Amino acid sequence: MSLANLLIEDRGAVRRITVNRPDKLNALNRETIAQLHHAFAEAAGEPSVRVVVLAGAGNKAFVAGADISELASQTPVEARDTSRFGQQLMSRIEALGKPVIAEIGGYCLGGGMELAMGCHLRIASEKARFGQPEVNLGLIPGFGGTQRLLRLAGRSATLELCLTGEQISAERAYQLGIVSRLVAAEELEAECMKLAEHLAGLAPQALRGVLDSVIAGGEAALPLGLEFETQAFAVAFSTEDMREGTSAFLERRKPQFQGR
Repeated sequence: MSLANLLIEDRGAVRRITVNRPDKLNALNRETIAQLHHAFAEAAGEPSVRVVVLAGAGNKAFVAGADISELASQTPVEARDTSRFGQQLMSRIEALGKPVIAEIGGYCLGGGMELAMGCHLRIASEKARFGQPEVNLGLIPGFGGTQRLLRLAGRSATLELCLTGEQISAERAYQLGIVSRLVAAEELEAECMKLAEHLAGLAPQALRGVLDSVIAGGEAALPLGLEFETQAFAVAFSTEDMREGTSAFLERRKPQFQGR
């Protein structure tokens, strides 16, 4: 399919996916969501891609929300389908099996904040702004915001953001645990790429084991979550990368992981 609303670039084992609608502050319309579905499906299926960085074009916004002009005329049935389509994208990203880093350089609001929360790590510019402003439109978050924000920041912060619709600073988002790291605006891309390249140099199966254990196991009762961890731990012992990693440690050299 055409990916006209995205820019896709590979830098070694890191794939950068950029939402490219700067004139709309990178707002998520249905076509853009469909293109993101396709782009992340491709990234999942390509072994050469070990880490994904998701960004927004321009210096004003990561993604400033859903496309309101598209939502305004929808029927309840269409809105239900829109919600599910968006939620499926965030779940696809979360379950990718490869680390996904959100590079947040500006407004990260509504559907954009929900998109960022579907990523595994979020690095933000000090100038970024966050919020779930849907209540100001007579709506509620529909792409998973009430649920992922609850898990990231707790009930009090979730209710405050979703009930008031107010924006918060990047510093406040960092304090609440929504943002993983906070950097100067001019350092944002470099810091994201530095982290992505570090992760890309690690053993892919080990990274997947961590992601599965935390994301899937973390939603289960503790005994089941511990079993997720045990199974992922055992699977790691079937990989050549595990043998390489332990050998390199014992031989006091840097490991060379091959993704096998």
